Amino acid sequence: MKKHLATFVYAILAGICIGLGGTVFLRVKDLFVGANIVGALLFSIGLFAICTRGYNLFTGKACYLFDNKPDYLITLLVIWLGNLVGTCFLALVENLTTICGTEAGINVTAKAMVEGKMATGLGSIFLLACICNIFIYLAVNGYAKNPHELGKYLAIFLGVSIFILCGTEHSIADMYYWAVSGVLFSAPGKSLLYLIVISLGNVVGGVFFPLMEKLQKKLAAE
Repeated sequence: MKKHLATFVYAILAGICIGLGGTVFLRVKDLFVGANIVGALLFSIGLFAICTRGYNLFTGKACYLFDNKPDYLITLLVIWLGNLVGTCFLALVENLTTICGTEAGINVTAKAMVEGKMATGLGSIFLLACICNIFIYLAVNGYAKNPHELGKYLAIFLGVSIFILCGTEHSIADMYYWAVSGVLFSAPGKSLLYLIVISLGNVVGGVFFPLMEKLQKKLAAE
């Protein structure tokens, strides 16, 4: 129980970190030409903090599903819930401030984004989530295994900024967008359906490269 609680606490912190990345992305979005590029790069602060501090992010941890015992699924669920709590907490705090509640508030920008996502079919959303976590795997695995310090941080910043610019779906970032826009609370059923589908897509995308790498090693050894 204490182990899961400790995991949950670090998952909350990871959710807040991703929310902070989402905050800066929304703040610079549409401000000037190239703002999406700047926002995507600055969003990387979330994964940078998570990797350097050792926090628990669902999308990163899902990549190692098949490297662990079956009870790891429970750990992933705890992390997912903790990430949800963290993103919602930050979103609720921000809605009490002046960065929300105006015509130019980040909640307004986020609502337009979320409505666009919810107008997309679940099949497309699922596949975009799969693609997203291929980038995440390359980012977190690159950070963990690249022997060069510069390579570690390039893996994070390139992996994150590119998944955003490609228009893919990151479940924890989406938790934040859904929460800060208020859509998560006004339409909880449909919102959770989309978030769950995106999360499942992230799992599938996250394990694709590791499984293919295991297959390659097995074939090479035969």
